[in-house]
Amino acid sequence: MKQNIGTIDAMLRISLGLTVLAWYIAKMSRQQPSGTQLLVSLMGAQKVAEGITRYCPLTDAVKSMK
Repeated sequence: MKQNIGTIDAMLRISLGLTVLAWYIAKMSRQQPSGTQLLVSLMGAQKVAEGITRYCPLTDAVKSMK
């Protein structure tokens, strides 16, 4: 797996992903979790993983189409 995002982009993905993940986990702890809350928290976790590995599958797919 080749890294396809830069360092600054990776740091932004990690910080924003953790923010989204923490926000929705806090919401789910106060209420019954809905499907939307679970989906958004999974999307936040995906952004954290993309930032850590510095690989984004969507970016890779778009670059391979060019």
